[in-house]
Order: sequence, then C-alpha cells, then structure tokens
Amino acid sequence: MNNKELADTFTLIGNLLEIKGEVIYKILAYRKAAETLVVYPRSVADTYKEGGQKGLKEIPGVGPAIAEKIEELLTTGKLEFLEKLKAEVPESLASLLQVPDLGPKKVKLFYDQLGIQTIEQLKAAAEGGQLAGLPGMGKKSEEKILAGLESMARRSGRTPLGDALPFAEEQMALLRKVSGVKRVEAAGSLRRRRDTVGDLDILVAAEDSEPVMEAFTSQPLVARVLGRGPTKASVEYNNGMRAQVWVHPPAKFGTALQYATGSKDHNVRLREIALARGFSLSEHALTRTDDSGEELHYATEEALYEALGLPWVAPELREDRGEVQAAQQNALPKLLTVKEIHAELHSHTTWSDGKQTVLEMAEAAIVRGRKILAITDHSYSLGIANGLTVERLKQQRADIEAARQQLGDRITLLHGTEMEIRADGTLDFDDDTLAWLDFVIASLHVSMRQPREQATQRLLNAIQNPHVDLIAHPTNRLLPDRAGADLDMDAVFAAALENGTALEINSNPSRLDLEDIYARRAAEMGIPIAINTDAHHESHMDFLEYGVANARRAWLTKDHVLNAWPEKKFLAWLHARGT
Repeated sequence: MNNKELADTFTLIGNLLEIKGEVIYKILAYRKAAETLVVYPRSVADTYKEGGQKGLKEIPGVGPAIAEKIEELLTTGKLEFLEKLKAEVPESLASLLQVPDLGPKKVKLFYDQLGIQTIEQLKAAAEGGQLAGLPGMGKKSEEKILAGLESMARRSGRTPLGDALPFAEEQMALLRKVSGVKRVEAAGSLRRRRDTVGDLDILVAAEDSEPVMEAFTSQPLVARVLGRGPTKASVEYNNGMRAQVWVHPPAKFGTALQYATGSKDHNVRLREIALARGFSLSEHALTRTDDSGEELHYATEEALYEALGLPWVAPELREDRGEVQAAQQNALPKLLTVKEIHAELHSHTTWSDGKQTVLEMAEAAIVRGRKILAITDHSYSLGIANGLTVERLKQQRADIEAARQQLGDRITLLHGTEMEIRADGTLDFDDDTLAWLDFVIASLHVSMRQPREQATQRLLNAIQNPHVDLIAHPTNRLLPDRAGADLDMDAVFAAALENGTALEINSNPSRLDLEDIYARRAAEMGIPIAINTDAHHESHMDFLEYGVANARRAWLTKDHVLNAWPEKKFLAWLHARGT
C-alpha cells in the first residue's frame, strides 16, 4: 500500500468511528495519522522495511497502536480492526460525510430511520421529501442537503494550484540536478497557472534521456510507475498526484514546450497561422507543407512564435481569449508582476483570527517590500473568527498607533476592518464607525446558498455604502469543490463601477476569487482591482504569486491594480473616497 492508500484507510476509520459515536480523541488520532501519512516525504512501506514498527513510530503522529495497524496493512493488505468496524457501521456511510452540512449524527439518523447507506439513496430520499419529517429535520434542512448534493456533482477532482505548484517545483528541482539536463519546465495547465490542475506535465531538455527517466521513476515519493519509455514516463506519487515527464533534445525544446503548455484552443490558432504560412505545426517541429517537407526546430518558444510572425505570448494568456489576435496586432498587455505590488490591503492579526501581532505583520510586510499595510481584522458577527466589536476596534487603534510610532516611515499602516455582510444584508458597523476607519472591506462568509437575487442584494448593499472601499473574495468560493455564492455579476460590476468600489482578487490559493474571467471583465469596465493575500500569518503574504498569476490570466497590468499604484496615487484615491 502506498502512503495515500494508508492515509485513506485511517480517514475511513475516523469517519466510521465518528458515525458510530466513538469518543473524539480516538477519532482525532486516526485523522491525525492520515494527515501525517499523506504528506510523509518518503514511502511508509520503505520506512517499515528498514526499521519495522520502531521505524514507523518515528513518523510524527504515529504511536504504537497506529504503527501496529500500519504493519498489519503493509504485510497483509487488510486490517482486522477495520473489518470488524465495517460490520458494525456500513462502509458506504462514510461517503455521506462528503455532503456539505451533513454530519455524523444526521448520517446515523438517516441510516437508522430510512436505511440510507449511499449518496444515491440519500438523493432519492431528499427528492422524495422523506427527510423533512425526521427528528431535527425540516424542509429547509432537506433543501440544504439537495444543494450539497448538487455541489458534490460539480466537483472536479482537480488539485488546487497552491498544492500542485510547490510539489511540481520540488520535482523540477530534483530533475535539474540530473547530469546533462539543460532545462526543466512545467507545462500544461500548471504553467498556464489555472486555479486547479490535473496531472503534472514536466518537460526536460537533455540529449540523454535515460538518467532523467531513472531519476524521475526511482525516487522514494513514487508509489507506482504507470509507464516508462525512452523519452516519456508517468508516475503516481504517494500523495495521489500523478505526473508525466517528457525529455526532448535542447534544439527542439521550444517547440515541445509550446505544444505541451497549450491550451488546446490556443494551439489550434497557431496551427491555423502555420498552415497559412505554408507549414504544419506539431510538438516536434514546424514542417514545410511543400515537397521538401523540411523540419524547422526551435530551442526556445520565442523563436517559434517569431517564425509564426508573432511576439511571444505569456503562458497565462494562452486560452484562446483573443491573445493570438492581440499578438498579431502587437497589442498584448504588459502583464502585472509580483514586484509591482506595493501594498497589502487585507490582513489579520491576533486581534481576530490571525496568528501574529500588528507589529509582527508590519515587519513581515516591510521585509517583502510593501509600502502600505492595512490591518483588517474581522468584525463581530463572524464569531468563529473572534471578530471585533466597536469597543475592541477602538482598543486596537491604540495598538496600531504604537506600531506606527515604532515603525516610523518604514511603512504606512492603515487601520481597517473586514466587515461582515450579514445574512439579512445589513452590515456590522454603522456609518460613523466606518468613517472613522482608514480602510473598509466588506465580505460574505455565511448563508452562501441564498437565492441569486437575495445573495446579490446583500453584496449590493455593501457596494452602495459610501464608506466601503473594497469587496473581498466576492463569491466566497473555496477550491477545488465549493462554488461561491450564486451572484448576478453584471449587477455587481455595475454597482461597483457606479460607486467606485474596488473588487479583490484574493491570492489565497484556496480562493483565487475573483476568477480570472470576472477580473478581466471588471478591469475592462474600469473597476479598480486589489490583489491581496488575506494573510493570517506572515507566511501567507507569500501567496501573492498566486493572485498575480490569476491577474495575469485576466490580462491585468499595474494600471488596473490599486496596490500596484504608487503610494501617493493610492492614498489620494483613498482620501477622495473619504471626502
């Protein structure tokens, strides 16, 4: 069994114990073991072979009982404890916990009362109105379950960019160390920086492919080699992710990289241009369509695009959204870069649910070259985040003033809030409080399944408040599986434009909200965009690269982005909004 299979086994045990009603510490022990095993940097099976149970117990989160069970799984492929548990609690019940808002008590209720064991049976019962009459249930509860089932049906099975990119970079770093390797690049949706990624595609430039194939397929993280040829190999890792590596001679690398990066539709456009110029284009070469059949090879993408009469197109733009036409007219945008971001306008501290103090967050921002930092802790309605009341806001001001005194002119600190837009559309703070603050964010966090008209009106209420400067993560989606609120984006954009309210691209890779297609529309209308990390810890400030990648996919330049403006221009914009 590989690491992911072991982790899945312990996750299943934890879920079945929870449905059974077992004590919480036992449930958490199995879940902690699962979390540890899925990220363990080498094969658990190899650790066991080398050190037996003693070696297993050196893995963080693995005690004697868990080590014993891992040994049984690795040596027999089964676990007697789990088999006995499944005799008490049907295994299929665990799948019901995937349904949003469906906890173990309701799963057990549905099983005991209606014999429901599967997603299909749950859906049929909900659609037939059989759940509403059960104890603790009602029509609204039934509707929530149906909405959760619909959400599950939309799940993609793809990996968020924030998980895929760091892992891919580790793999590429390993391959760059192989003798004879000249270049290593990601391709596919990862290189185009889509918000979620399927399998990892990695291209290597080398004359001799064998050392690359050996290094790629023999590393400890590989659970299975799915295929291996002279120049291509596919593997599945212990964490469940899959990757393909292709090796090409350096002289042909540019053509291969362009083809493997895609998108399919972008490549179709390039092939059309090639044909019009008397060539066919493949992953191997630009080939003359006349009798000569001459193949032209390119070491770089830039040379290939030039041969097609085009400037190089940034990978983030290659989605057939007008980039080829813009390239033909020499009208590609000068895309935003991370270095051009001067301000962080959405951050949290220990005053709400952040992990560091105002001063620590400010110092971290300075290290990263920020000139402005807005402290925007949650407001009181978001109780789970220790949100601030007006009284606590006033207490926080003293903390911010003290930090200002200590930091001097090294950074401009703004005192703000991330104010909750309540379920009924009202806002947490009155206008006098908002006017007193330097920077005001409003956002949705709760009641996300409201009908479109109601959810949209909540957002409009905030946008139309003259003191609200920015709407954070407008749809409140979570990647890869939670679609955001059902909003009338045309109405949102129209209101934001009319009121001069900025919209956020939230850089947290679990959000990337606004999506690129919406961010592009908003920017084209003239709505200011802010790219923020929503940092709850100084390390989160490094999420900025994901937000900027999303902005690049949206064709944004520094002129579109509030926190890429010079400090004086941004502060003038903010001052004008307060007058």
